[in-house]
Amino acid sequence: MQDLDDLDRRLLSLLRANGRESVADLSRTLGVTRATVDSRMRRLTENGVIVGFSVRVRDPATASVVRAIMLIAVEGRNTGDVIRSLRGVPQIAALHTTNGRWDLVAEISCESLASFDATLGTIRGIEGIRDSETSILLSSATP
Repeated sequence: MQDLDDLDRRLLSLLRANGRESVADLSRTLGVTRATVDSRMRRLTENGVIVGFSVRVRDPATASVVRAIMLIAVEGRNTGDVIRSLRGVPQIAALHTTNGRWDLVAEISCESLASFDATLGTIRGIEGIRDSETSILLSSATP
């Protein structure tokens, strides 16, 4: 991958905030010509730095979803068994192994606080889980 200069990084930051921003607006914000923005975007795309453009849509049905991150410590060498058990919990959207104090990170998504509470109970009841810490995600910041 190529080295990015300051203009590339500023352009990428603007595109992350609004991938549909016009080249004219980008060039005005960056203080460069439209041709410069156009050629930079083309080069970044051809070199695989930009892999696509998308639109993020907030689904009204998911606006009230309770999302959380759960950090999990596993007893001894039971990580494989715990992972197999966690895969059976449908509210776990993603599961990651990690290092440090916590062995696993679970991304949880529930339709209500009652479902979230029940899910926490289910996860904490899995044999081999020694400790956990959970944080509800209040909002998401776009990089």
